[in-house]
Amino acid sequence: MSAHPIQNHGHTAQHSIPEPIALRAYEVYCALFGEQPAMIDPKRGYRGGFSVGEIIAFLYARSFPREEWRMRVDEALEREP
Repeated sequence: MSAHPIQNHGHTAQHSIPEPIALRAYEVYCALFGEQPAMIDPKRGYRGGFSVGEIIAFLYARSFPREEWRMRVDEALEREP
């Protein structure tokens, strides 16, 4: 199983998440912001991946009906420290 990077904001340790989780988060990202293949394609360098807060927000939103995704992502990101 492939892994996708997580932005580490200057920490030296590299972190990653399993591909199925990254693709679920990416599904919500695409619905809100449009496709960005570099976010999930290793041949395009992953563009740094999602931050932990983004992953949480996108996966949280995905648990709701699609028409609520924008509101739920915004809700989750507002609470991010």
